Amino acid sequence: MACIFTNLHSFTALSAPFTGTNSDGANPKAGLLLAGFITLYGTAYSGGTHGNGTVFAINVDGTDFTNLHNFAAYVNYTNSEGANPQGGLIVSGNTLYGTTSGGGTNGWGMVFSLSLPTPQLTIIRSGTNVIVMWPTNALEFTLQSTTNLDPVWTTVVPGPVVVNTNNVVTNTISGTQKFYRLSL
Repeated sequence: MACIFTNLHSFTALSAPFTGTNSDGANPKAGLLLAGFITLYGTAYSGGTHGNGTVFAINVDGTDFTNLHNFAAYVNYTNSEGANPQGGLIVSGNTLYGTTSGGGTNGWGMVFSLSLPTPQLTIIRSGTNVIVMWPTNALEFTLQSTTNLDPVWTTVVPGPVVVNTNNVVTNTISGTQKFYRLSL
């Protein structure tokens, strides 16, 4: 059985060896986190805008590489957000958590959180149905609905099915109005 190796992303060269900057980060040292079936999240120890590392996302097919965060520059090894991540990430709700080995208040690293963007719903009318879609990389969200904007929202059943890179729910149109939202 032959294995197939695929290069999903090559990090760009640094502007100077070991301490330089670039657009996407360099020297990833931790494993990747798979979330939502199609998105990998990771950290790079160095590179980025200030040379202190990045948090990034990339689809499992190598598309849509996105630099989510550049760790800040520091003075005397301290800053407000840490530098040089080298541990893995975990996710809870729509937030990534990780650690840095440098920077922070005392220069010895810190624990950080990074809130991911809230996903957008797409709603399409199809005959007597409404089709509601949102990206599968939207972590741990539940589709809810209500007939008026009071505080009572209920989970939509049946739950979503995955179609390509989207969660999809099809509901029969009934009544005069219905509102939808994603909730953690």
